Amino acid sequence: MESTLNHVRRLWRHRGTTLPAPRRGPRQQLNLDEILDVAVGIADGDGLTAVSTRAVAARFGKTAMALYPYVGTKEQLLALMQDHASALPAWDDPATGLADDLLGWALALFDLHLAHPWLSERSWAQAGQGPNEQDWMERLLGILDRWAVPAGNRTPATTMLYATVRSCAETAAAYARMDRDGAAAWQERAAATRTLIPDLAERYPRSASLAPVTPQWRDAPRAGVIAAVRLLAASIGA
Repeated sequence: MESTLNHVRRLWRHRGTTLPAPRRGPRQQLNLDEILDVAVGIADGDGLTAVSTRAVAARFGKTAMALYPYVGTKEQLLALMQDHASALPAWDDPATGLADDLLGWALALFDLHLAHPWLSERSWAQAGQGPNEQDWMERLLGILDRWAVPAGNRTPATTMLYATVRSCAETAAAYARMDRDGAAAWQERAAATRTLIPDLAERYPRSASLAPVTPQWRDAPRAGVIAAVRLLAASIGA
């Protein structure tokens, strides 16, 4: 229980709680925000698997054990990173309609996930429950409230928006990592499929006739978010 309380104190350190102080030994010499900046930088550059208390501590010339009083366990470190990286950026809602306001929120979250692609690797079951993540939810619900979206539509709409943005951002990040060879390999597989399965369109007529949301495949994830948000707004606003 004490470990959980200390973790919550760390999460909410800028919103009314105080950081846990060591019971004995020297005063803390590191700054938690600086530790999380380093940890987030490692994840941004090398992926979530590269993050460990040992790797982060090494950047400060410390041992993994020396980092424990600042961040707690490895999972608590990841949760702190998740909330730290999720700070809400500043933007003004257009206030020109439900779709426009939802689109502003969705694209801001999409860009956040592109800046920190590892966020999509953290499942919803691992939500940090920190203030920054709470800010996103409150901002979204404020938009739904402003445009009088019926109460019964709000929970499914919230789920759909988060799921769509996270999924599309994950795809966009994968596209960004794909080099010329990777793109060429994908095109070669598509060409081989058309050669070996010449009646593919006849077998799957609906799939074959599905129009892309944009002709540029690398732009498809963002375009998909935009199209999905507009479709959702049209269905939940009544």
